[in-house]
Amino acid sequence: VQLQASGGGLVQTGGSLRLSCAASGVTSSVFWASDMGWYRQAPGKERELVASITPGDSTNYADSVKGRFTISRDNRKKMASLQMNSLKPEDTAVYYCHRRWERVDYWGQGTQVTVSS
Repeated sequence: VQLQASGGGLVQTGGSLRLSCAASGVTSSVFWASDMGWYRQAPGKERELVASITPGDSTNYADSVKGRFTISRDNRKKMASLQMNSLKPEDTAVYYCHRRWERVDYWGQGTQVTVSS
């Protein structure tokens, strides 16, 4: 079971990035039943939840990203995405894709997002 994250990079303040997470080694039905999310970890800080989406498409966002980030999922493609707009330097971190199914957590390898001021 793997989660492959992509889409990170260097962007200026106010710019946008779209992160994608592709799940492999899991059936479509299991993916559909999984909670998907994005976490981030900045240097010297703990990993924190950025956004999550349930099988029923209910979403949850950290207060710091509400109104700027949008999480979505495509169950047919077994993918989750995070659209990040109006990026700020404090959004700089390694972003991790997360999947939770039957109380088991799965993590991707992380993708670096750097926002320059």
